[in-house]
Amino acid sequence: MVSGFMATPNPHDDRVHSEEFLHTLMRRQLKLSIACAAAFLVVLLGLPLANYFAPDLMATRVFGFTLTWLILGVLFFPAVWAISWIFIRRSIWLEEDEVRQVKSETEAR
Repeated sequence: MVSGFMATPNPHDDRVHSEEFLHTLMRRQLKLSIACAAAFLVVLLGLPLANYFAPDLMATRVFGFTLTWLILGVLFFPAVWAISWIFIRRSIWLEEDEVRQVKSETEAR
């Protein structure tokens, strides 16, 4: 109680903090994590595989660098950054979506 004002309990709070809510959110975030990890592994392992299976292509000069060094030195960081950005944005969206679903379920009752 603050200054004679008592906050009314929010009916959404019980559902948002429930085990079912957390389990659903964690399952959806696990799927997102696996997808982002797979994308990272493709980026990480793609360069050595490309060098092994297409050495002539990877030795091609682009802007004075071989394609291998261009990918490794210039494009690798933005690719990892993009994967991270997508993960963060999608994770926030998943949390907000779960809360929206809870609110719509409790309002429908």
